[in-house]
Amino acid sequence: MRDSGTDGLSEALAAVEAAPPVESVDVIAAALRRQVGARSVSFLITDFTGGAVVRLGAVDDIDLDHSADPIPVSGTVYDEVIRTQQPHVERIGDGAWTRVIAPVTNRGDAIGLLELYLPHHPGPNTLEKIRRSAHALGYIVIANRPFTDLYQWGRRTAPLSLAAEIQHRLLPASLACEAAQFAVAGALEPAEFVGGDTFDYVIDRDHVQLSVTDAMGHDVDAALLATLLVGALRRARRQGADLTEQARQADQAMAEHSGGRYVTGQLLRISLHDGRTEFINAGHPWPLRLRAGKVEQLVPAIDMPFGFLAPHTYTVQHLDLRAGDRLVMLTDGMLERSAENLDLPALIASTHHLHPREAARVLIEHVVQAHDGQLQDDATVMCLDWYGTEDTRRHADHGADLTEASPSTHTEADTSPTA
Repeated sequence: MRDSGTDGLSEALAAVEAAPPVESVDVIAAALRRQVGARSVSFLITDFTGGAVVRLGAVDDIDLDHSADPIPVSGTVYDEVIRTQQPHVERIGDGAWTRVIAPVTNRGDAIGLLELYLPHHPGPNTLEKIRRSAHALGYIVIANRPFTDLYQWGRRTAPLSLAAEIQHRLLPASLACEAAQFAVAGALEPAEFVGGDTFDYVIDRDHVQLSVTDAMGHDVDAALLATLLVGALRRARRQGADLTEQARQADQAMAEHSGGRYVTGQLLRISLHDGRTEFINAGHPWPLRLRAGKVEQLVPAIDMPFGFLAPHTYTVQHLDLRAGDRLVMLTDGMLERSAENLDLPALIASTHHLHPREAARVLIEHVVQAHDGQLQDDATVMCLDWYGTEDTRRHADHGADLTEASPSTHTEADTSPTA
């Protein structure tokens, strides 16, 4: 393979296109072995919770007939790389080997990690090739996951119930997204018997739109109810309907097909040109806003839930959202029972420095802990950082710079990675 990072990457991408979708990671691993002499190249994909990763190595080493083997990330170097989006480079054992861990992230969605061992300490050119490969791997996974269950298998560190399977398919394909004006991320922890929570977002030329919903009931019935509601909202949105019409069509679909059941929810649309907000609250818990270190509950008017049979309409309201604000939208599972003892505003304030992706995960983790790991209702949160229309924080080539990473002084006992 040519030594040029760009030419080598082009060749690797061509090889990925020619390979079966399930072998995409293998192709990148083979390219890195040829380009930089890497050994034991593997991709570690994040699971649904974000609290563990699953190692995807050679296809022959993956047993799809059994549940994925999770590696908890809390307190590990994997957690550090995911959280900081900075690479980790360290000499191991007697210094004969170097381990490199690079983030595999696309538009703020932490897809996983690229981990490899080198029989030498890498220079800037080698590290740049690894960075480019990790960046490309994110796109490769996204492009290939519709064609294989491999990546879905890797994200399932515990068996899903039928209701949970339905529920997860309602979520956006990427749980986080960064743009020039904002960053957004969602997290959902299903109860043992799924409670019908969903969240969604979409970006078009002029707006970003978000929704959080909570279907009545539990298990498959709640998941099917959520499917009806999300389908109605997406259909209306994709037909170009404004927020009021989206709510009206969702309400009509529920009234006609839900058998008298209903769904609470919030719809938010923000102009990417001037920051103007439009907001509908359909019987849902109020959102929280972090501004200048202070968390306060926003208290807009509440309309009827979607599908509620009493005559009603939906009113578009405006939220006071300014550059630098963090907005947290949630479901009542974040507030009920044992979670009532959790100081959620204080926790939101204490996580202000974290990316929305990490902040959402921390909030969910604390709610789960408050329930001793046994949720009675789904807990869902969406975290939006609004940068404003003047300050654009995202650049097209914003990947982690491995050339500035310095080796760790930590030495591991295991010094014999396999080829």
